[in-house]
Amino acid sequence: MPRSPGPPTVRLRRLAAELRAFRADAQLTREQVEEQTGVNQGTLWRLETGRAKPHTGTLETLFDLYDVPQRRRTALVDLASSARYPGWLLQSVEYADELSDGYATYIGFESEAKAMHNFETIVIPGLLQTEEYARATMVDALPMDEAAIERRVRVRMQRQTILTRQREGADPLQLWAVVDEAALHRVVGGPAVRRAQLGKLLELNDRPNVDLQVIPFANGAHPAMTGSFVRLIFGGGASDVVYEERLAGDHFLELEAEIDRYGQAFDQLRARALGPRDSSSLIAELIAR
Repeated sequence: MPRSPGPPTVRLRRLAAELRAFRADAQLTREQVEEQTGVNQGTLWRLETGRAKPHTGTLETLFDLYDVPQRRRTALVDLASSARYPGWLLQSVEYADELSDGYATYIGFESEAKAMHNFETIVIPGLLQTEEYARATMVDALPMDEAAIERRVRVRMQRQTILTRQREGADPLQLWAVVDEAALHRVVGGPAVRRAQLGKLLELNDRPNVDLQVIPFANGAHPAMTGSFVRLIFGGGASDVVYEERLAGDHFLELEAEIDRYGQAFDQLRARALGPRDSSSLIAELIAR
C-alpha cells in the first residue's frame, strides 16, 4: 500500500514561507491571486502551507504576478525541484512499510537539520546508540519478527551517518544531547551491551560536533522529567521543529511559542546537567565499576 503524504518536508516548508511573503509584499489576497492568474485558492493554500509540490509553470505564473527577480526565481525553482525527491529512507523500498509516517517524516527532517537538541530520560539517544543496544531496545519492546527488527536497526545505524556526513558540502550535524543519569544505569541488552554503549558515549563526546551532558541523580528534579524531546534546527530561514515520540504516535510542534517553550526547557536542562567533560568523567566511573 502506498505511503500517505506526511507533514511537509523542510524544503517545501521553506518554499511555502517564500510564497506567503511574496503575496504579502504584493498586498494580494488569495482570491485576488486566483482572479489574476487562474491559480485557484485551494491550490494556493496548499502551496503556501507546504502541502503540495508545485509545478514549475505554476511557480513562474506566481513569480510573474509577484514580480520576483530572475535570480531568486531560479533558486526557488531549484528548491522546488529538490523537494520532489524524498530522502534516503523513502527511496529504499525495504524500509517503506516498516516505519510509521511520523517517524519517516522525522528522519527526513533530521537528515536536513543543521543542529539538534535532544533530551532523553531513560534511553540513550538514537544517534549515539551502538548496534547491539539499538537491537536490544527493539527486541524487548513491542513484538516484531526478526527480519523487521534487523531492518529497523539498519535504519537507526544509517541515521547516525549525519554525525560524520560530508555530502554536497554539508557539515556534520551539530548534536547537543542531555540525558538523565537513569539512562546510563538502565541495563539494556545485558551488562556487556551496557558497557560497550557507555564506551561509545565516551568516544562520541570527544567529537567536535557532539556535546553530551548528564543530569546526575543528586541534582534532583528538572524541567523535563515528564518526557523526552528533540528540537531540530534548520537555519536558512526555515523554522525549527520539535518532535516527541509517544506511545500513541509521533507528534510534531511548529508554533513559535511552542518552540520557545522547549528551547527554554533545554537551556534549563543544560544548566542543571554536568558539563561535557564532567559527564565523560561520570561515564568513565560507571565503566570502571
